[in-house]
Amino acid sequence: MKKLGVIGGLGPMATAYFYQLVVRMTDASKDQEHINTVIISDPSTPDRTRFILGMSNEDPMPFLMESGRELVKQGVDVIAVPCITAHFFQHTLQDGLGVEVINAIEETGRYLQKKGIDTIGVIATDGTIETGLFQKTLLNYGIKCFVPDKNGQETVMHLIYDEIKAGKTAEIDLFNRVADQLFEKGAQIILLGCTEISLIKKENKLGKGFLDVMEVLAQKAVLTCGRLREEYKELITE
Repeated sequence: MKKLGVIGGLGPMATAYFYQLVVRMTDASKDQEHINTVIISDPSTPDRTRFILGMSNEDPMPFLMESGRELVKQGVDVIAVPCITAHFFQHTLQDGLGVEVINAIEETGRYLQKKGIDTIGVIATDGTIETGLFQKTLLNYGIKCFVPDKNGQETVMHLIYDEIKAGKTAEIDLFNRVADQLFEKGAQIILLGCTEISLIKKENKLGKGFLDVMEVLAQKAVLTCGRLREEYKELITE
């Protein structure tokens, strides 16, 4: 069984939920059959979105690399980063660490392509949206992405920063309003493309047609390092 490393703390609740998903998805009947996992949680890592958009000079890359190097020292075979915006740095991490760093966006593209999905909506941070992390990658899989309008994106950032990261309960009505607008544009499914937004799905019963990228990341981690439970092969909500 391969050893999983997690660069966490981006934010802490998202990291905790990611590990919960890994445990839940692993086909294990006793403790010893679960995946050997090392988690480095460094919430002092500077904000990824602010740096990417030029709103801050505090570079998160040295923090991410330091956490990654510590994981490599502890013998991990593969690394997951439960922060989608941090995937902006994925290739640099991969090159610098010399072990596989799972690319959740590429894995999402493969999953959607297998399911015959070619039009999606993306709910994510400004940093993820404005750098086109999903739009550019998923285009390679023949998938078109819709993103929220200006007001919708402001609502998304309010949910992420003012509510979820602040430890408050997210207003599900606001989330549904953004999702409905993306469905109206023609999205077949909606991607939950931020690990804080994943917590909305954790706490609420969403309707049909949602795919949580955090679950895609957890699924890939389990498939790489252990055995996946049958019920977690299908991730799009019904």
